[in-house]
Amino acid sequence: MTTITPALAATEQPLHFHAPRKAPAPPVDAGQQAWPVTEVQALLDLPFPELMHRAQTVHREHHDPTHMELATLLSIKTGGCPEDCGYCPQSVHHETGVEATKMMTPDAVREAVLGAKAAGASRFCMGAAWRAPNDRDLEKVEELVRVVKAEGLEACCTLGMLSGDQAQRLKGAGLDYYNHNLDTAPELYGSVITTRDYQDRLDTLGHVREAGIHVCSGGIVGMGESRAGRAGLIAQLANLAPYPESVPINHLVKVPGTPLADEPDLDPLEFVRTVAVARITMPKAKVRLSAGRRQMGESTQALCFLAGANSIFYGDKLLVTGNADVEADQQLLARMGMQTTRAHA
Repeated sequence: MTTITPALAATEQPLHFHAPRKAPAPPVDAGQQAWPVTEVQALLDLPFPELMHRAQTVHREHHDPTHMELATLLSIKTGGCPEDCGYCPQSVHHETGVEATKMMTPDAVREAVLGAKAAGASRFCMGAAWRAPNDRDLEKVEELVRVVKAEGLEACCTLGMLSGDQAQRLKGAGLDYYNHNLDTAPELYGSVITTRDYQDRLDTLGHVREAGIHVCSGGIVGMGESRAGRAGLIAQLANLAPYPESVPINHLVKVPGTPLADEPDLDPLEFVRTVAVARITMPKAKVRLSAGRRQMGESTQALCFLAGANSIFYGDKLLVTGNADVEADQQLLARMGMQTTRAHA
């Protein structure tokens, strides 16, 4: 069993666990199955053929197994983030060579939206490297949301923490989804991030849900966590009330200069197991393969699709890290006979 032990040299400060201000697991909705961590881990521990069969069964009950959603992610404001997330090359605490930029203009974003739409994406997500947006930032983002909606795509944002009023403003601009990942299990969180508490993330998800925006929330695997740690993450997500409509499962991209750059590689089948258990515990959600697909290879991705992943981030870059090649994605999906969701005309 391994534990998360980020290198301290990159931040020049120790990482400590910030305990949540209150119990991190909210009650599930009536009629929604509760998932104790022990039961989630029992699923992860199943023999691989049995786990895949269960995941496929659940997937077919709620989704077309030949259907794949395509989403695109664009960094509208890169670098200079004050948070110290151990995996992130955009943090000011890490020497990664990423330079801070100003926010993109509406015209530049519109061009990217049109390109994504032409390539088949149905959802367009915009990310900004902030701890939390200020009012002036949010006004600009509202304009960008309207740009996306004008072209007929679903609009998603990931901007850091939000207040209730900010979530309401984004809803008013037409935002469909808000991404705010839990990253890892609560007991491991302080080993990865020290500049905010786990409860801060849960509070933002609550504000988003209260505003009537769909929730997109998942985590990162391969950060040195044990299988029990992955069970803890999935249990947190599956027990949200309700669980997220979109669940991105990220594989750690080891960027030189970040504290997690030297983590050992995760067994690919462990990643597939994580996807399968996410599908079983959150049956109606879109389970998305996000960061790290370039490192997976086609065979691992194909197994993830069989395990219930039915959404991918599509394009040559995810914020500042490389993504799988668009043409390679198209070829793989065609060879598997997969159909894709396209934007409305």
